[in-house]
Amino acid sequence: MATKLYVGGLPYSTQEDALKELFAQAGSVTSAVIIMDKMSGRSKGFGFVEMSTDEEAQSAVSMFNGQEFEGRKLTVNEARPMEARPPRTGGFGGGNGGGYGGGNRGGRREY
Repeated sequence: MATKLYVGGLPYSTQEDALKELFAQAGSVTSAVIIMDKMSGRSKGFGFVEMSTDEEAQSAVSMFNGQEFEGRKLTVNEARPMEARPPRTGGFGGGNGGGYGGGNRGGRREY
């Protein structure tokens, strides 16, 4: 069974091929993904590596956790399932009437 690892502290310039190559030192890499920011298209500085076996995953954690890679200290541990998040509210014009209204309408004042 493959084991997915969280890899944090990646340099923003790291490519998926380089990440896969690095972790191949610990065993067979099934996949390597760097998480990208949707708006800027830039790396968020973390990713996930999937190793073929639990033993290879443990070897990768012991080899790379706390080690420096391209000038940054890596955090490597077994990935946890993504926690459920509450639904987002708001957005464009969200909430209280969309932010319109109030003030002096039509230039007419009452005294």
